[in-house]
Amino acid sequence: MKGPTGMAISGANDQRVTEKRQTDMEPIAIRVHEACRYLGIGRSTLYVLIGEGEIEFIKLGNSTLVLTQSLRSLVERRRFFTATEY
Repeated sequence: MKGPTGMAISGANDQRVTEKRQTDMEPIAIRVHEACRYLGIGRSTLYVLIGEGEIEFIKLGNSTLVLTQSLRSLVERRRFFTATEY
């Protein structure tokens, strides 16, 4: 069966699924301002966490990139549980 563009409908659906997967991919590293927004903290707090070794980063040229896995790990390590979740 063909859609209005003449492309097979199943092919069009497959293409949309592939495009969605590509846009849903999380970046490996993000810039400092994005990391701050991601965690809801200020730049100075982020740099303190980097200095304490809590967050991993890389330097590419003049850019500081924060590893997103490191941000997720920080949240998991510092997460509080309620008494009912123990």
